Amino acid sequence: MAEDILLAVRGLRVAYGGIQAVKGVSFEVRAGELVSLIGANGAGKTTTLKAVTGVQPVAAGEIEFMGRPIKGQGAWDLVRQGLVMVPEGRGVFARMTIVENLQMGAFVRDDKPGIAADIDKVFAIFPRLKERAQQLAGTMSGGEQQMLAMGRALMARPKVLLLDEPSMGLSPLMVDKIFEVVHDIHARGTTVLLVEQNASRALGLADRGYVMDSGEITMSGPARTLLEDPKVRAAYLGE
Repeated sequence: MAEDILLAVRGLRVAYGGIQAVKGVSFEVRAGELVSLIGANGAGKTTTLKAVTGVQPVAAGEIEFMGRPIKGQGAWDLVRQGLVMVPEGRGVFARMTIVENLQMGAFVRDDKPGIAADIDKVFAIFPRLKERAQQLAGTMSGGEQQMLAMGRALMARPKVLLLDEPSMGLSPLMVDKIFEVVHDIHARGTTVLLVEQNASRALGLADRGYVMDSGEITMSGPARTLLEDPKVRAAYLGE
């Protein structure tokens, strides 16, 4: 039903100079879903997320969040409304402690008791962060920084959490941990849009999926159906 759609993207186009990076993409995310957007490197996935979250200018198309148009709004305004992204590359504040990074995630809030309670919730999800609460973020491993970036985003109490390539560059063991956490965050009630090259893991978690290739959505449907599709398996699962 339309009232369940939290994020709707229609005919999105994004250009870098004369190059069309995103070519009329349309998709939606409903309340309570975990939706995966998969595709090879350079397919336009990250550009799409940047456009949706106000980081990248939009050439054409419409973006609605909770039934209201948001195209052209700044990222800071969208965070206040509950549209929060964990960027590719994590982007932690290297010279700040773990606790200070989490506090930065709550910069749009002024409820100190609630912020303190949410830091405790993040520490429950990521015990490793609690153990190192006063450690500088820049001295942490890539996997630990990914945990911190996800925890920082949760501090904004997102209505939709957008994750851009959370497993990129991590060890297999840490990849397992990150996907466990994504599952846990979703199970706790957060609506998630997950962008990933790791198609099998992303679709294994998702309710629905979209396949992106060369700036266009080429396939969509229930995640399990996409996982079993011969074209998807050949292109993205090495079969």
